[in-house]
Amino acid sequence: MAFSLLSVTAGGAWAQAASTAQTAPPAVAPAIVPTTAPVAKPAVAKANPQTVDAIVAVVNTDVITQQELAKRMSDVVQRMRAQNIELPPVAELQKQLLERMILERAEVQLAKENGLSVDDVMLDRAISRIAEQNKLSMGDFQKQLAQDKIPYASFREEIRQEMLLQRLREREVDNKIQISESEVDNYIAAESANKQTAQELDLAQILVRVPENASAEQIAQRAKRAEEAMQQIKSGGNFAAVAAAYSDASDALTGGDMGWRAQDRLPALFVEAVANLNPGQVSSILKSANGFHIIKLVNKRAAAAAAATDTAAAPVQQTHVRHILIKVTPTVTAAEARRRLVDLKERIDNKAATFEDLAKLYSNDLSASKGGDLGWVYPGDTVPEFERAMDALKPGQISDPIESPFGYHLIQVVERKANDVSKERQRLTARMAIRERKTEEASNDWLRQLRDRTYVEYRNDDR
Repeated sequence: MAFSLLSVTAGGAWAQAASTAQTAPPAVAPAIVPTTAPVAKPAVAKANPQTVDAIVAVVNTDVITQQELAKRMSDVVQRMRAQNIELPPVAELQKQLLERMILERAEVQLAKENGLSVDDVMLDRAISRIAEQNKLSMGDFQKQLAQDKIPYASFREEIRQEMLLQRLREREVDNKIQISESEVDNYIAAESANKQTAQELDLAQILVRVPENASAEQIAQRAKRAEEAMQQIKSGGNFAAVAAAYSDASDALTGGDMGWRAQDRLPALFVEAVANLNPGQVSSILKSANGFHIIKLVNKRAAAAAAATDTAAAPVQQTHVRHILIKVTPTVTAAEARRRLVDLKERIDNKAATFEDLAKLYSNDLSASKGGDLGWVYPGDTVPEFERAMDALKPGQISDPIESPFGYHLIQVVERKANDVSKERQRLTARMAIRERKTEEASNDWLRQLRDRTYVEYRNDDR
């Protein structure tokens, strides 16, 4: 049984790889650890150096060692076999995996620079949810990991890293996406016209990423790589194995599987490419701002339009809420942010100050000028951690400090109402679908930019 954080977060799993283009090295050269150690010999014999470990790549001021790469290689091969994914040639898989590790390391470095972290309490809750979703107690879950030869401590740290990277992407990508009212209007109009033909698609992809501001030579090289992948598929190669060997997308090591998606939540380029394909068929090579794509239509089915219509017409609970936000920064730790909010709540409880006054003085949010007032919010308007805490409060009640990707919050529910707001709900649904579509494209673009500005020096002899 294979477990993944995909079951508890909106994104995550394997970090996306990118092109091998390098930027200028950092001003300070990275510290390099010794790669050999002498082996004790009798005095009469000359000591010969024996390799203990080797550096395969320098990533900014950090390194990836041969042992780290070998360990990840072993884990990936084991998981791919467990999921019945055909393995590509070992050399190709190792190159792809090293690229993923390079980008992961760059993301972790950026997260730490921004003061992001995942504490043990939040991590334990996430792992408990994974166990629950696999219908196992924590004891049985750990036994299952042991049977799969996955050390619990290693699994725990892997989940911590996935959560950290997900939080980073929310901060760097999700929170910067803007959706105009005209986009919502156009979406609703298009959905009304296509209501009878709405479909859900099960797709798999191969992405050969092109660096930002790539030269003509770089573009030609990446196009050639995409053509090589396509030629292997046309020659009868297994799509999943080709994806694992060639794709720079985050889903490459799961055979490029994107899963079932409503067609309105997929990039229009993908939907148009498979419009005339039958299940099992593969598109031609597509060009986007991020690079070259090959899309496989695994299957398709009619969307549950009737259910969506019923949901849109049902009464929706709205919550009038306000908050005080203390962000975690390089100078404000998570513990300090939590402590400040505990002190503020105590002042409110003792009637030494009002919620609104303290929000104006201390909240690190644009709503501070309005006393922390966020107005009326619908389900899905806020991040899950905030929404869960908000829904558990009664009108007038104030939460304990709550952690979210934005920092720590004190939340107060002012009042609630439930009305038939089908039109508003329709617009909310449209907004969420547009956001999901934009998020995937923006995430790919951000990862490409991050990889392009990361200094990488390969140390293995094969590159």
